[in-house]
Amino acid sequence: MMMSGGRNPFMGKYKVGFTSDGKIEALDIKLYANAGWSVDMSAAIMDRALFHVDNAYFIPNISAKGFICKTNIATNTAFRGFGGPQSMLICETWIDRMAKELNLSPNQVRRKNMYTVGQSTHYNQTLKDHDATIIRCWDKVIELSDFDNRLKEIEEWNKKHLYRKRGIACIPTKYGLSFTIKMLNQASALVHIYSDGTVLVSHGGTEMGQGLHTKMIQVAATALNIPTDRIYIAETATDKVANASPTAASVQSDLNGGAVLNACNILNERLAPFKKDNPNATFKEIVNKAYREQTNLSANGHYAREDVGYDFKTRSGKPFAYFVNGAACAEVEIDALTGDHQILRTDIVMDLGRSLSPAIDIGQIEGAFTQGFGWCTIEEVVYLNNGLLHSRGPGTYKIPGFQDIPLDMRVHLLKDASNPTTIYSSKGVGEPPLF
Repeated sequence: MMMSGGRNPFMGKYKVGFTSDGKIEALDIKLYANAGWSVDMSAAIMDRALFHVDNAYFIPNISAKGFICKTNIATNTAFRGFGGPQSMLICETWIDRMAKELNLSPNQVRRKNMYTVGQSTHYNQTLKDHDATIIRCWDKVIELSDFDNRLKEIEEWNKKHLYRKRGIACIPTKYGLSFTIKMLNQASALVHIYSDGTVLVSHGGTEMGQGLHTKMIQVAATALNIPTDRIYIAETATDKVANASPTAASVQSDLNGGAVLNACNILNERLAPFKKDNPNATFKEIVNKAYREQTNLSANGHYAREDVGYDFKTRSGKPFAYFVNGAACAEVEIDALTGDHQILRTDIVMDLGRSLSPAIDIGQIEGAFTQGFGWCTIEEVVYLNNGLLHSRGPGTYKIPGFQDIPLDMRVHLLKDASNPTTIYSSKGVGEPPLF
């Protein structure tokens, strides 16, 4: 912990212009990132932070500037969210201040300013139907959480308890998916079909517990129309798939899934004549027949997003392929004397299009929420004046444990959602739920 850096600490200075009825008109914001003693990934992190200063809100006039600060601590680097959560947290801070100044409900201010279809961001990307689902997510989480009734109950509960208090709040998120560097938005895959009807898939993504291998098996099974137990995944290696992009930016299911699908489609074209000759044959019989007819049963697939990329100098381009939207409601009880707290209930609604694997995606959302809770509340990084890390062990640095998980956690995927830009109309899930 002393040698490796963590997530970049951010400071934001802002001026906000708004109307008396709570409509945001302008934002002037400066972001400062603590990079540590070297730049590392801080420049790219600041790029994404600047893209997310608006979070889920349409702001007609924005001036956003970022500054990377060199300090005497270990080099900070990329972590889940890549600058987006820091920027969005600053946004939600001034939203709360704005609501307080106007004596309005924070929920009222938030919903009034959320993006709708056809509106454009401060980097000139227009939101399409599948991008502008934030109001649907927000309304659904308000409904499912029974927010209004619970708020009244909490107000009554607080009147009866002097030293323990409860609160409830809702927060939205809009997270852009893609590498902002165009060349990284590509992937390749190698698919072999063996004469016994089994399939081996190699792709360029790294499995780190997020379920990527499982999703790639599902993609291949759907494309080839065979059971998942007939498909195997090879260890990720550059002698099988070269020039792989980093497993980052929450787009590996999109990119590698597209590559696997393209490889499977090539194989389907080669198998098509044999299926036509014997439409009732099993996959194994078709493959065996193709093998006897000297058909190549291996294929390389490649997938690239050519429409993504942004140039800061000309302020042109499209940094994100699409947006992932969501909203969460949390009820917390806190000891007013010690600060000890417990999340009583959390409701989350996320738009993941047509999820490739709802079980995996819901697990990712649950983990991201808990990780984000730790970042916002208990994971305090403390440095001495000479740059030495003081909080370098479990005695001084607290990460979420089993007792910190919400007592009641309810995750819902938005129904009737789609995303025509990616594999099977799905959306990425890794980073968006953290905030």
